[in-house]
Amino acid sequence: MKIAKQSATPAPTRPGNLVSVRAAVPPLVLVAVIVTMLAWASAFIVIRGVMPHFSPGALALARLLVGSVLLGLLLVGRRWIHPTGREWLLVGGFGVAWFGAYNIALNAAEQTLDAGTTAMLVNIGPILIALGAAVFLREGISKWLAIGTGVAFFGVLLIWTSSGGVGLGDGGGVLWCLLAAISYAGGVLMQKPALRRLPARQVTWMGCVIGMIACLPFGGQLLADVQNAPAISVAGAIYLGAVPTALAFSTWAYALSKLPAAQLGVSTYVVPPLAILLGFLVFGEVPTVVAAIGGGVCLVGVALSRRRMRGSA
Repeated sequence: MKIAKQSATPAPTRPGNLVSVRAAVPPLVLVAVIVTMLAWASAFIVIRGVMPHFSPGALALARLLVGSVLLGLLLVGRRWIHPTGREWLLVGGFGVAWFGAYNIALNAAEQTLDAGTTAMLVNIGPILIALGAAVFLREGISKWLAIGTGVAFFGVLLIWTSSGGVGLGDGGGVLWCLLAAISYAGGVLMQKPALRRLPARQVTWMGCVIGMIACLPFGGQLLADVQNAPAISVAGAIYLGAVPTALAFSTWAYALSKLPAAQLGVSTYVVPPLAILLGFLVFGEVPTVVAAIGGGVCLVGVALSRRRMRGSA
């Protein structure tokens, strides 16, 4: 009896090994993930709607200006934790990569690509996060995380191939999407270790401000665009700063402080199906049968990545 009992007990997890047991996601963390995914899916639609009136850099600066102000309000009355030199480097890299480079690249991509295609192509990011987390953060890749990632990525490929290459233009938009995915993955991998000691709100605000500073060279273009843009597009730029930036990055940072980077990154595979649905509701874009199947496969992949593993690592 003693031997059987010992064999049924999961072996302890060691750095660099596969995660043997994944605890159930707490309800508050799950809510944070859901809010983040919905907000980020909406961003693809709003960007597509306002891009005719803003240059990529100007829209990124507008979004980060609004986000910095709102995120700063969340820090009022909060204790400031002084970052170490290493933490400043991590947060600085996170801010420039995810808040700065990612937003500019994403805006540039949607000048030639539709919102759904952009969302699908950018979502190679979680694959890069999973690989990077295994190498740099020593999180390891569990059996079900690997299976779920592969299944979800196959779903993204199904959605992409269903478009038949429509909207890919001269390939420039695809390259911007790849840059956005790399920037996004790099930002997450630098943000995760910074959250070990620093509060999520503080890290998010610092990253947003640093990204905003990096985009200041586009200030003149932003002033010109705001003067010429219709009120609805200006409102859209404000929305991008308030919801997908201030709100969603706060809920993301909270979830990232509670979950492994690779596991949370896989959750973003639900963004393309959501973006396609919103694109249908807002722009009247009708997804093909293959695209709908691909969206379902993405959700299955996310579910598989959440499965617990039993036994030793």
